Parts: sequence; structure tokens; C-alpha cells
Amino acid sequence: MLPHEKPIFEYEKTLQKLKEQNGENSPWSDEELVKLEEKLHLLKTKVYSELTPWQRVAICRHPRRPKTLDYIENICDNFTEIFGDRLYGDDHAVIAGFASIGGVKFMVIGQEKGNDTKSRIHRNFGMPYPEGYRKAMRCMRLAAKFNLPVITLLDTPGAYPGLAAEERGQGWAIANNLWEMARLPTPILVLVIGEGCSGGALGMGIGDVVAMLQHSYYSVISPEGCASILWKDTSKNEVAAKALKMHAEDLLELGVIDLSIEEPMGGAQHDTVAVYKSVKNFIAEQWDVLKTIPIDELLERRYQKFRRMGKFAVEDKATLL
Repeated sequence: MLPHEKPIFEYEKTLQKLKEQNGENSPWSDEELVKLEEKLHLLKTKVYSELTPWQRVAICRHPRRPKTLDYIENICDNFTEIFGDRLYGDDHAVIAGFASIGGVKFMVIGQEKGNDTKSRIHRNFGMPYPEGYRKAMRCMRLAAKFNLPVITLLDTPGAYPGLAAEERGQGWAIANNLWEMARLPTPILVLVIGEGCSGGALGMGIGDVVAMLQHSYYSVISPEGCASILWKDTSKNEVAAKALKMHAEDLLELGVIDLSIEEPMGGAQHDTVAVYKSVKNFIAEQWDVLKTIPIDELLERRYQKFRRMGKFAVEDKATLL
């Protein structure tokens, strides 16, 4: 239960007790119970329609929110995983492999956080090492070789910032992925399913279509990191979350992403089946469009898409003087 959901859970708990009591001696009529159900729905609508950016970050980080492995298991007809970067080792924070979705073959690459303490430690909390980015690029090159479209699922608080990662070339690995993905001769679909934070997400985020789930976020830095740098005060997390403009509706307006995929009321964790269906439909619809575009035109569109990002204003020198 998230803090903003407390009134909903308390109401649901009370309503459940009333229903149990009603089973014994029926003090409540069916009409009265229906009215209580309607009030619960109104309460949910009110709470979930007034979410602050920081509350949406909490939804994005909910422990029961579907992760990359959950999507692979539920939208892929089959999946054959690929391991290692053929240079240093295998990074468990990055899942990659051949998959079939709706009868179409794809290369699926995603960042995996894990679902419990043991798996989170094993997956390094979704923070890839350089070998994770090199493994991803190795798989993308394989996809291009066999004319397979690529799907990347982004969910990371950032690339691992430790000394070992820097010694193995973290910055170079991310920069090389940006360069290679910009010119990879096969369609690329990018979907932010949770946290899309910093270069750790962008290192697998260059594509022809970039989409986000409604309550995911995509930002140059986490709200906590922003607050600690700008105000030296982590209590400013809520202010930072609002100022960063990092949710789907903000990024659609800025032209950073192309699509927002609606989540069930309250977040993906409340109805995972609906989310899997929406993501699968998104993949099918976008593939139907991308497969008709010649590769040369696709690469030019991809290049121009990222060149157009960012807004600036030019002041008249005479006015400034």
C-alpha cells in the first residue's frame, strides 16, 4: 500500500467487513451495498486523478509493478536468452534474447531489477555494468544481421556508478551504444516500463518509436539526485519531481517520446493482465507501420527525431544591449 492509497484500503477493508456481516443476518440491503461500492469507485477516481508527480514516482517504483521478465513471460510466445558480451562477462541486470510475439520474431532487450531481496541483489537493482550495454549491443547487431526488429524495455535507476564499472569503461559503453543504435539498420521500439533514469536508460533508448507507460518516468536524473544537487536537501524530492517534467504527458509535449500507454487505475500493479495486453497491442501496431518503411528512410527519420529534441530561444542582440 502506497501512502496516497491508505484511504482506499481502509474503505475497502470496512466494506469487506460489512459484506461479511451481511452474510450472517443481512443488516444491509443490496441497494445500500451497491451505493457503498459506488462511493468506493468515486474515492478511487478522486485519489488517482489528483496524483502528484512524486506520488507517481512511488507508483513507478512499486515492488509489485511488472518488470522486464514479467513482460517477457506474458507477452512472448517463446524466448531464448543470450548471455555475455564476449569481452568480460554476463551482466544479470540486462536480459536479452530472441523472442516471438504474435507470430513475429523480435530481439527483446530489457533492464531487470528483480522482485525480491535475493533477485534484486542478483540483478544489481537494475543498474547495468558496461558489459550489460555491450551485451545489448551484441544482440542488436545480431538482430540487424538476421533482419529482426529490436524491442528495448527500460527500467533502471541509472547505470551502475561504482569504481569497477568506471574501470571497465562505463561511459564509453553507453556512448558507443548511442552511436551504434542511431545507425542500426533495423527497426527499434523503445518502451519505458518503470524508471528511465539518466544515461543508464538512454544507453538502450535510441529508437524509431519511444513510448512510456503512463506512470513511468524518463529523466536525466532521479528526483532525489536532483534535490541533493540543486538544494542539498533530499526533502525537496517532491519539488524536484514536479520541476523535472519527467512523466509521459510532459515528454509528449516536449517531443521526447512518441506515445503514452495508459495504465489501469492506480498503476500497472493493479491489473497486470491489462498492461500486458496494452503493451502487446502497442508492439503489433508499431511493427505494422515500421515494417513498411525502407531502412534508409527509417534511419533518416530516427536521426531527425533526436536532432529535433530540445527547445531554445534566440534573443535579439540589440535588446540585450
